[in-house]
Amino acid sequence: MTGPLDGGHHDGRDPDEPAVYSRIPSPRPATENHAHLTNLAPQLPQEPVPVPAPATDPATPAEKPPHTVLSSLLGAWALSACSAEETTLVEDHLTECAPCAEEALRLRDAVGLLHTEQSLDLDPLLRSRVLESCLGVRPARIPVPDWAAPYDAESARLDALLRDIRDTEWHAPVKLKWFEEERATSRRTTVAGVIAHLLSVDGLVSAALGLDDPLGPGAATDPTARTETFWHEGGAHPPPTRALHEPWREQSHTLIRTVSFAGRGVAELSVSYGEFALPLRDALLDRAFECWVHGADIAEAVDYPYDPPCGAHLREMVDLSARLLPAALALRRRSGLAGPAKDLVAAGAPGRSLHLEVEGPGGGDWYIALDSPAALAVPERAVGSVALDAVEFCQLVAGHVPPEDAAAGQEGDREAIRDVLFAAAALSRL
Repeated sequence: MTGPLDGGHHDGRDPDEPAVYSRIPSPRPATENHAHLTNLAPQLPQEPVPVPAPATDPATPAEKPPHTVLSSLLGAWALSACSAEETTLVEDHLTECAPCAEEALRLRDAVGLLHTEQSLDLDPLLRSRVLESCLGVRPARIPVPDWAAPYDAESARLDALLRDIRDTEWHAPVKLKWFEEERATSRRTTVAGVIAHLLSVDGLVSAALGLDDPLGPGAATDPTARTETFWHEGGAHPPPTRALHEPWREQSHTLIRTVSFAGRGVAELSVSYGEFALPLRDALLDRAFECWVHGADIAEAVDYPYDPPCGAHLREMVDLSARLLPAALALRRRSGLAGPAKDLVAAGAPGRSLHLEVEGPGGGDWYIALDSPAALAVPERAVGSVALDAVEFCQLVAGHVPPEDAAAGQEGDREAIRDVLFAAAALSRL
């Protein structure tokens, strides 16, 4: 229930009708208590002073000043310029007069703006603190599965970035980078083009869940082909402007709602990426990784601060990449881009491995099978080790860091280390 003191509207009562309101906090009286100065006065003989008889009956309250007098004191009261007696009279009046109470609040707020020694600019760290608090708490009416939490968080961070940028910045040039075979590749687009890319590839997850595909039924499942189709069929899709924000945002929210309602079994649902497929839990983690990487691409283009994911989510992204490395290494070997297998073993048997040591928040230790994706990677069969920072490893997987420059520390079989680093870069794509 609102009232004049809390910013509500007048409820239609007669302004002169008494009403009960909460007492407004008292401003500091203008006069100070100087009783301690009396100790400095000369000590004179004390003589009894006759007490005059009261002019009126003590039980009779003093007559209050009229409304016009008290309302004229509101400005002085707001400036803390009233005497103690005037302050008491004004505050007693404010508990009975709604119009004066509203006026007093307005005057008090106006006085607060007169403190010119305080900056009127917002604290530059305010936005980041609010975002951190929202993303850290963010209670949901239905629980989001733990395996979907990274996508929920990263899509929310990207959404906040897109809300902040100006309309003209949607046309800012963005350089998308990835790795093909033995060389780095790039493609120029705009901020809107990046969101079109995310919208089209996220559609693969939508289609797997039985939701609408933004490219329509029967669209390609290869991420690059889908992106090219979306970019070149502008008449069939939202234009490459801010108009893309709402469709992408609604699609991401729909994905989170759907997996939250679907139950546990949906996590293993297969999502096709053309030449390969991922279970839904890994597909959404892949989409979280893309949201972060491309969000950072956009942030760099518009000069916007953008931090890496939290340590727990970053570790899940590193883990997914490490699990995909043996298959990526085998694919490069079949294409003649990696050295031959040296110790083929039966599926599930221990084979040669490389120790991948990832440092920093989100880091840990992984062992990568070198000769076959079906072999068991164990520390006892490690032939070398490579150390990288967690963010740098993810940048390598995204194709943003050359394999030759990625490793902070290397030890052991140089050929195995090179093959694994290039296989990590090969995980990147448009």
